[in-house]
Amino acid sequence: MRSVILFLTLAVPLGVFGQSPLNYPSSIRISGEVGKRLDASYENRILAQSVDELVEPFKHHTETRGWQTEFWGKWFTSAVLAYRYKPEPRLKVVLDNAVAKLEATQTPDGYIGNYADSSRLKQWDIWGRKYVMLGMLDYHDLTGDKKSLKVAAKVADNLINDLAKTDGIIVTKGNYRGMAASSVLEPICLLYVRTKNKKYLDFAETIVTQWETPEGPQLISKAGENVGKRFPKPQNWYSWEQGQKAYEMMSCYEGLLELYRITGKNDYKIAVEKTWQNIYDTEINVAGSGAAVEMWFGGKVYQAGHVNHYQETCVGVTWLKLSHQLFRLTGESKYADAVEQTFYNAILAAMSADGFHWAKYTPLAGQRLPGSGQCGMSLNCCEASGPRGLFNMPLHAVMHDKDGLVVSYFLPGEYTLNTPGGQEAHLQQQTSYPETGTVKIILALPKVESMSIRLRIPAWSKQTSLTVNGEQIAVQPGKFAIIKRTWKSGDQLELNLDMRGRVMKVDEGLQKAIMRGPILLARDSRLQGAPMGIVLNPSADKDGYIVLTPSKEKQADVWLQYSASFMPESYTEGGAKPVQADLCDYASAGNGTESSVYNVWLPQLTDPKNL
Repeated sequence: MRSVILFLTLAVPLGVFGQSPLNYPSSIRISGEVGKRLDASYENRILAQSVDELVEPFKHHTETRGWQTEFWGKWFTSAVLAYRYKPEPRLKVVLDNAVAKLEATQTPDGYIGNYADSSRLKQWDIWGRKYVMLGMLDYHDLTGDKKSLKVAAKVADNLINDLAKTDGIIVTKGNYRGMAASSVLEPICLLYVRTKNKKYLDFAETIVTQWETPEGPQLISKAGENVGKRFPKPQNWYSWEQGQKAYEMMSCYEGLLELYRITGKNDYKIAVEKTWQNIYDTEINVAGSGAAVEMWFGGKVYQAGHVNHYQETCVGVTWLKLSHQLFRLTGESKYADAVEQTFYNAILAAMSADGFHWAKYTPLAGQRLPGSGQCGMSLNCCEASGPRGLFNMPLHAVMHDKDGLVVSYFLPGEYTLNTPGGQEAHLQQQTSYPETGTVKIILALPKVESMSIRLRIPAWSKQTSLTVNGEQIAVQPGKFAIIKRTWKSGDQLELNLDMRGRVMKVDEGLQKAIMRGPILLARDSRLQGAPMGIVLNPSADKDGYIVLTPSKEKQADVWLQYSASFMPESYTEGGAKPVQADLCDYASAGNGTESSVYNVWLPQLTDPKNL
C-alpha cells in the first residue's frame, strides 16, 4: 500500500479563470432515509466490488469494440465520492489498491486500456482512456499523490501522440459523431489546471474547434436547437452518424464547462446553459430523467406512454452532475430544483434496497427489471455509474461561498464549513424531509460573525414559512432566501414547506400523476385500494391540489405511502362515489422484495362532452 498524505478537506482545484462561487463542506454526515441509502451503497456496491475484475481487462490488449475499461473509472470516481462523504480507512485501502493495480498496466508509451494496437482510437477506446484519467485525477486530488497525476499526464500524452500519428481529428474517432471520444475534454481540462502545461489547454481548444466542423457534433452552434433533432435520424441507431446520444452529449458539455472555468469564454457557458434548458423543456419527465434507447428523442411529450428502454441510469446520473456543475457556477435555484427531482426519483428508483444492484432502465410504468452484465463482465455501465449520482448529492447539500453558507438540500445531519471570516461553522439539519416539510437548522460558531445564509425555496412550494429565532422572513418560490445578519452560536432557522399533493397533467389532462414535495408518487399492485388498471380521477381542488393522508397500513418495504381519494369510472346513472387508493414513492414502486407492477401516470376518461 502506498504512503500518501490524505487531505480531508473537500477543496475543488481552481481554474486559471476563477473558482466556482460555491465550495464544498469539509465534513458531512447524513442520517435519515437518505443516510441509509448512502450506507447501503457504500457497503454493498462500493466496498463489495472486486477491484481485480475491473483491472483484468487492462492486462489484455486484444479488444476491438468493447467498453470494459469505463467500469474501473466509473466505480473508482464513485468510490472517491463515497470516501469524501465517509472517509473510512478500509475504503482508503481499497482505493490505494485499485490505483496501484491499474498503474501497473501502463505501457511504456503511456497507454492504459485494452484495445489492440490496430484498434486504438476506435470505438470506445478514447472513452475508456477518459475514465482512467478521471479516476487518476480524483485520486491525486484526494491524496496529493504525485504519481497518479504523472500517470494521468502520460495517458493524455499518449492520446495526443496517437492522434498525431493519424489525421489528428478526434471527432471522427469512436462513436456518436465523436461525442464519446471528445468527451475526454473534461479530464484534459482538469489536467491543465493541475499541471499548467499549455499543451493540454491547446488540445482542449482543438477538440472544441473540431466540434464545429461538418463531421463534428456542433455542440456550440447547435446549442439553440432541440437536442433530439440536431441531426437526421440515422439508418443504424447505434452508429457514428447518431448525434442525439444523451449521456455522451452531456459528458461533452461537462468538459465545456471546465474549459469555461479556465478561459472565461462566455460562449462556452451560454452553450451549456441553452442546452440544459432545452433538455429540461423537451426531455426531462416527472421523475427527473429521460432519453430512450440511450438517445434524446423529444421524450417529454411521450412520458405517459410505454417507452422502450426508458431512463438509462447513466443518463440520470450525468444530468444530475451537469446540473450541479451549472449550479456551482451560477448559484441559480432552478438547477438545484432539477437535481432534487432527479435524485429522489430517478436515482433512488434505480438502486435496489440493499444498494448492490442498479437498474439499467427505470420506466414510469410496468416492472423493475434487472439489467445484465456487459462486455463479458458481471456488471454493466449503470451499476458502475449509479453511485456517482448517489454520492454526488451530499457534497452539495450545504456549501459555502464568499458571503456565507448556502443550504440547498434538506438532508438531516451534520455539516462543517468555512465562514467568510475564517471560522469553522457547524450546521445541523433536523428534519424527516421529504416525509414532512419542516426543517430546523441549528448553527454553531466559535464567535459571532456577520455573514449571509442562503436557503433554497423550491419552486413547487407555494405556501412557505421561514423564521430565524422566531422572526418571520419573506420568501419567494424558486429563489434562495438570503438572510444577512450577525449570527451567533445557537441561532435557529425553521423552514416549513408546502407538502400538499399536486396533480400533474399531460396530453390535455388525459393523463395525470401526483407529486408531493419533490417526490413522485405511483400506484403499485402491492398496495391497498382499487385494482391496477381501474380508471381513477384524482379528487383535486380547483388549484390542482389533492389531500394525501399517510397510510394506516404501510407496506413493509415501502418508504413513503399515502392514501388519496379518487373518482372511479362508473356506468350507473347516478355516477360513482369516491374511492380510496394508496400510492407510494416512485423509488419504492416495483422495487420491493416481491414482484409488483406499478404506474405513475393515471389514464383518464375521454369525455366527448368536453372535446
